[in-house]
Amino acid sequence: MVINQSFTQKLIDIVGQEFVIVDKQDMIVYESDGTHDRGMPDYVALPSSVDEVSKLVMLANKSNTPIIARGSGTGLSGGSVPIKGGLIISLNRMNKILDIDPEKGIAKVEAGVINLEISRKASEFGFFYAPDPSSQQACTIGGNVAENSGGPHCLAYGVTTNHILAIEVVLPSGDIVWFGDFNKENNGIDFRGLFIGSEGTFGICTKVVVKLIKKPEMVKTFLIAFNSILDAANATTGVISSGIIPASIEMMDKTASQAAEESTNAGIPKNSDTVLLIEIEGFEDEVTEQELLIKDIINEFDPIEIKLAANEKQRELFWKARKGVLGALGRLAPNYYLVDGTVPRTKLAPVLSEVNRLSNKYGLIVANVLHAGDGNLHPCIIFDQQIPGNTEKALSLGGEILKICVENGGVLSGEHGIGYEKKEYMPLLFSDHDLEYMKNMKNIFDSKKLFNPGKIFPSSSE
Repeated sequence: MVINQSFTQKLIDIVGQEFVIVDKQDMIVYESDGTHDRGMPDYVALPSSVDEVSKLVMLANKSNTPIIARGSGTGLSGGSVPIKGGLIISLNRMNKILDIDPEKGIAKVEAGVINLEISRKASEFGFFYAPDPSSQQACTIGGNVAENSGGPHCLAYGVTTNHILAIEVVLPSGDIVWFGDFNKENNGIDFRGLFIGSEGTFGICTKVVVKLIKKPEMVKTFLIAFNSILDAANATTGVISSGIIPASIEMMDKTASQAAEESTNAGIPKNSDTVLLIEIEGFEDEVTEQELLIKDIINEFDPIEIKLAANEKQRELFWKARKGVLGALGRLAPNYYLVDGTVPRTKLAPVLSEVNRLSNKYGLIVANVLHAGDGNLHPCIIFDQQIPGNTEKALSLGGEILKICVENGGVLSGEHGIGYEKKEYMPLLFSDHDLEYMKNMKNIFDSKKLFNPGKIFPSSSE
């Protein structure tokens, strides 16, 4: 696209010359997210306020320019990739924690605030923010709202939508509105819930009021090694069936756990096939009782070793291994495709067996990392895109894994969203009528189809 100098100048008039990018070399960092997808924007603007976001939206509207909101670009479904060019509105400058109210247990933050920073600030008052994606040291709360992100601790606490009271939104018209209520769950039509997970297709989130949770009195974290992934899956079901709902139950197979151990020296036994990370928290008496019960349950499934974090430093090391596993897998190959299907917990073992079969069929390594407690699989397909045909093989393998998830009563996404990567698989889960109703809902917000075009809906139905 030939750069429109008049349009560029109007962007500069809104946000300032320093915060407008049109040079292709400088825009390369905006052409992708955490996936393999690519799309070059025509313009990038970095506003500092909701008023500037509103003006940018109205300007783009007048020229029918596609609009893509972006945070840190850590998404894993191609959601912030400008597939059809257009204007990226990057919210990274809008990164202030505006208020923390410990009496009400809420925080008001701008959309560009990094997820982990909310907990760090809230910690001063004895609180934390529960949803914790593996990228929480980098991802923004606005992106979490767009994708309805989850994380390891969402087994007990729920995903993003369970922790958001209100959202400030710039609509496709440029109007600024609030969805939800600052102080309580909203009665009537839940536009807040409708907006969360809409992947930037309904508008742009600019501020968020989040719920905060009191820090637990005690936390205990287990690292448990097993001889097989089947034993680990059955142990997961056994713990949940006992009535205990841990804060998290995470699983790493042999490939993932060995890579994590080489990267962190967390103490994962070298002879283990699969590792569970189980965390429990609450009042001291309750946690102590659960600790004993979990050990009894786990011992029924022939564990190689049960380690209990001796202190906070070791607990953080266990979590460093889990949350850093994707980076650690870079030791095996330069590229990965992370699948995000969800199945009932009781189907974990057979589905993981099918994933292993498909890995052998395609001749590609699959490292299984999953939120085992809620059945959210993250098979990580490792490959080298420099080898001809490897990218296509990885994508085909990912598609077959998603089909298996749906066939076993699961869904296409647990937390990463549909975005660009999974849109062609939507008919596996939804009828033509379902998709039509979804498109009609989008049209109510965005009749000109300018907001994050090319996402969610299959190409044939757009």
